[in-house]
Amino acid sequence: MQEAAGLQEAAALRYLLEAEQAAGEGLPGGLEARRVGVVGAGTMGAGIALSCSLARLEVELVDADSSALRAGLERIETMLESAVRKGRLTVRAAEEARSRVRSNLGLEVLSEVDLIIEAVFEDAGVKQAVFTQLGSIARPEALLATNTSTLDVEVIARASGRPSDVVGMHFFSPAHVMRLLEIVRTPRSSVEALATALATARRLGKLGVVVGNGFGFVGNRMLYAYGRERELMLLEGAAPERIDRALEAFGMAMGPNAVSDLAGIDIGVAARRQWRERPDDPRWYRISELLVERGRLGRKCGRGFYRYSGTERRRESDSEVHELIAAEARRLGIARREIPEEEITERCLLALINEGAYVLAEGIASTGSDIDVIWCNGYGFPRARGGPMFYADTLGLGWVIERIEHYAREQGARYWRAAPLLARLAKEGGRISEWRDVAPEPVP
Repeated sequence: MQEAAGLQEAAALRYLLEAEQAAGEGLPGGLEARRVGVVGAGTMGAGIALSCSLARLEVELVDADSSALRAGLERIETMLESAVRKGRLTVRAAEEARSRVRSNLGLEVLSEVDLIIEAVFEDAGVKQAVFTQLGSIARPEALLATNTSTLDVEVIARASGRPSDVVGMHFFSPAHVMRLLEIVRTPRSSVEALATALATARRLGKLGVVVGNGFGFVGNRMLYAYGRERELMLLEGAAPERIDRALEAFGMAMGPNAVSDLAGIDIGVAARRQWRERPDDPRWYRISELLVERGRLGRKCGRGFYRYSGTERRRESDSEVHELIAAEARRLGIARREIPEEEITERCLLALINEGAYVLAEGIASTGSDIDVIWCNGYGFPRARGGPMFYADTLGLGWVIERIEHYAREQGARYWRAAPLLARLAKEGGRISEWRDVAPEPVP
């Protein structure tokens, strides 16, 4: 048994390494970006600016708010000091990185840069307004990128008046540390634009994966299905710490409630509110909404799904959250029960796998292995299991379908409907991790 598990783990790691190599392959053409503009000096903008600076690129950090700009520079300083303290950077390397970042209040300074990465507030209207200006300011050869994590890149691109020059570059937080970079293509994104984005990802030491345009792209689209089951089980009787314990035992780097606290519960709530096609279901992410209404935004304020105290900010169970969840379950008429940890793990992972199959069928991801690369490098899925699609193949797609049908009988078919692609591959004896689609050709 132990030998078989070791062989399976070795196969998963080998598969993932090959998948990462394939995903990171470049495209011919494109521009070698030497000077980069970053618009927005918030947490993400500062992290992106630092990531570029550490890769020896010249950076123009722009924010119309002088206090926000100062705060962004302070964030960069704090991150550099931390890297030096931990021995990840020498004092000299930190000084050089610091010198490559210049701050500006106006967009006009971006007229000569090779790449502009917009990292302003996650609001479609705000981003469109920025791109309307960038379209006329940026030089003709420049690549324009939006760092949105969920929004429609095509709509943002149209505002620029030059959509062939626009892609999404979805950095993961903290941007100067996380390896994954989702590069979002629209039907109008040119080959040159994608080539520049992929080359820049490699220059930054990141793994760029090209994905299609749709709410949440690949990673966050699937995350909402995974998180949906977590939120439903909270109402059904599973405490936040029990859910996290089950998924961490499976191998996830962090449980979903702890992840939400770390990212900021309010960030997810704000993003989901902009999703026009979100389910009309009073249970859907209801607990997150309630926590935000009560000012429990996560680790940053010391209270979220957990309570955080002391200098180490260790998470602690909070009876106030348990009471809030129980009261909301009563209000919604949801009967509560003891949920086995096996069910917790199974429902979250099956929802993730099934949504991945929909993402593939819709062309948002072009290969099953791309999904696995994204989830192992951006969302803490255990590498030893190869990623959600590879894991589905190790379970057997026939068994996956059986369990989805089981939950359809128990929970209803609203969320438990097997993706047609998954059902077809199960019937044919195919492997979803090996499935690939021919992505639409980018605009020449």
